[in-house]
Amino acid sequence: MSNMRPVQIRLHSRYEGEDVLQEMKGEAVLKGSVLYVRYEEPQAGPEGGITRTTLKLGGQALKIIRHGEVESEQTFEMNRKLPGFYRSPYMSFTLSTHTHKLDLSIQGLSARAAWSYDFYRFEEEAGHFEISLHIQEEPIS
Repeated sequence: MSNMRPVQIRLHSRYEGEDVLQEMKGEAVLKGSVLYVRYEEPQAGPEGGITRTTLKLGGQALKIIRHGEVESEQTFEMNRKLPGFYRSPYMSFTLSTHTHKLDLSIQGLSARAAWSYDFYRFEEEAGHFEISLHIQEEPIS
């Protein structure tokens, strides 16, 4: 994707009482009404490799696509249970997400999102997640 601009990303997730906060640098581009954000995950994969993540935010949906040592795809739309997958060097499984809350606001290359969902692995419920995401365009120097 050309015309990518630098952004700051703050991702906060809560799962069964455990809070994880990640702050990363990435790049973003707006194509029509859809915001695409790319970044490298701060933690190395299971064998020390790199995983690159692309976020697609637009309309009433949010999609997370991961490539590299870990590969996965998750899609979130309000009140919908949607399929996805997860693959790493050690395991592979089908998954689905049933989204109960999705608030999404995009302004240029900045965005805020908050969503909660039930996570299913092999069609069996495996937990409930609450996520908040803040993307801020970096000022031009």
